[in-house]
Amino acid sequence: MRDLLNTPMFEPVLGYIDLQREQIMGAPMLHLTAPATLQGVLALGQLEAACLDLGIKYSRRFFMPQNQRPHGEAHVHLPADQGLTVVLDVEEETWDHTDLKPSELIRIVPLRTHLSMGSSNRQHIGALDVVLQAAAIGARLAPNGRRVRKLRPYLSLGLWLRGALDTTFDPIHSATLEHLKEEGSVRVVPIPEVPNPSCEMIPEFSNRQLIRLQKAWPRMDVEQRRLALSELVLPALVNPALSTPRLEELIWHRMLVGDQEQDVVSQAHGALKSWPDEAQSLRLHASKMLDRWLSEGLLSV
Repeated sequence: MRDLLNTPMFEPVLGYIDLQREQIMGAPMLHLTAPATLQGVLALGQLEAACLDLGIKYSRRFFMPQNQRPHGEAHVHLPADQGLTVVLDVEEETWDHTDLKPSELIRIVPLRTHLSMGSSNRQHIGALDVVLQAAAIGARLAPNGRRVRKLRPYLSLGLWLRGALDTTFDPIHSATLEHLKEEGSVRVVPIPEVPNPSCEMIPEFSNRQLIRLQKAWPRMDVEQRRLALSELVLPALVNPALSTPRLEELIWHRMLVGDQEQDVVSQAHGALKSWPDEAQSLRLHASKMLDRWLSEGLLSV
């Protein structure tokens, strides 16, 4: 694995995040807590994997997400009597790291960042979400950890589940996918090369046409593939229900891990569909999903 913390997107906040990493590494006991959402599972899992690989003592706790609390009621996070509390606040707004004050606990929130891209080195503004930060810290703690490596391909899902791609190009998401592809954690392929993709996320999409295209795909040249994909995606392209940046990712940039049948985003979509509505089921469901993800590298229960 290549160190995420050494990439340009982390450069503006590296000192701040590295300080958190040092605190986590020096703690005799970690208390990891996150909301009982898919994003909470994704973030908590990245740190829990590192704890398991290193033999660090820790506890896990999921708390009620915002949509299950009375309007305007904030969850109060209290530091544990012993050890270090790490709050993975995936539901928080994006912060500038210079506005965050020292505390008895570590609170990981989305952080504003910037990076230069393209031949013109144009500067783009974006956000480092909590899942990405947790993965970067976990990989720095246990760079050769078996569980850390197993969860590595999923570190972009926090960015995928945020709203940035619904309106415009997300430079951090693009940079993250390129990083995962270059280090070999995922293969980025068009949708016909995914054995069992979830197509429900694409409006006006023909599953029957996709199946025919999958059968013909190996015999097609580059130009034939381009034309066939353009025809396949045209009905969705004129539908305003899905943004163009998100559609491009769903058609041309599916992330496959090893010999898995489903791409990473399809797994996340299935996990969201299975999420319970009842408040009393949320924490148990999240914990079961995290257990299987750590064990088998699959987002399901």
